Amino acid sequence: MKIKKIIVPVDFEKTTHKLVEFALYIATQLSAEIDFCHVVEPFSMGDMMLGSPSMGDLEKQIRINAEERMANLIEDNEGKGLTCRGKVLFGDTVDEIIAYAREQGANMVIIGTHGAKGLEKILLGSVAERVVQKSDCPCLVVNPYK
Repeated sequence: MKIKKIIVPVDFEKTTHKLVEFALYIATQLSAEIDFCHVVEPFSMGDMMLGSPSMGDLEKQIRINAEERMANLIEDNEGKGLTCRGKVLFGDTVDEIIAYAREQGANMVIIGTHGAKGLEKILLGSVAERVVQKSDCPCLVVNPYK
């Protein structure tokens, strides 16, 4: 199977640059395109704190910030000889990543892990693990903390 399109979910945390650098290296070696994606999850009523702005305004601002960060990510990496695109998605993180990979006809997903262990993994689950379980294409899990 030839890998032509790689989906790279990003969370814009402090290690995102390591994941991006690795994904760009792999894409260059395979002459593949990269599609970055970032998922904004909707707030639940439990997420609201007393005195905070309306949930709609808060979600709108988070989306705007995510769109700006995605535009910067693409701008920073599109001049490296690869086709780079990106999209901000809204919904459940795992479901949106899987749907986007299918929609884009991805041949691979390169996803970072936070390396959660023990109780943290049990309570929060692992997005990377669930993406690997549900994905139609091969997944490469990277630990950007190493």
